[in-house]
Amino acid sequence: MENVVMIFASLSGNTEAMADEVAAGIREAGAALTVGEAYTASAGDLVNYDGIVLGAYTWGDGELPDDFLDFYEDLDDVDLTGKKAAVFGSGDMSYEIYCAAVDILIEKLRERGCEIVLEGLKVENGPTTAQKEQCKQFGSRFVTSN
Repeated sequence: MENVVMIFASLSGNTEAMADEVAAGIREAGAALTVGEAYTASAGDLVNYDGIVLGAYTWGDGELPDDFLDFYEDLDDVDLTGKKAAVFGSGDMSYEIYCAAVDILIEKLRERGCEIVLEGLKVENGPTTAQKEQCKQFGSRFVTSN
């Protein structure tokens, strides 16, 4: 995979910390990477990339954050057949549904034709040093997945 886009949303900085590490792994694996925040990104632009990585925190009792809603709805108008994709996110285990935003985004990408090449990466709150390394490996594995 040569050309990857990452779109993410972060409120407290937890998902952004994950995104930074995933991005480092993608770049170290040799892919060109474009990074954007969900509230300013255009879902239609995803067709210009080989790979798509989305990152979101889970809001409330298992919902997408508000800054991801427009992007999420706009995905309904985009055919992503054949694109490779992966999703990561942060959440809080004190809620009944842990990191539901990751699962919601995976399902939407599948609906739009993406091949999900990695299991969703979920981290409680902010990533530890060991989890930051997992995030970096997630990015690297994404680029090298077939």
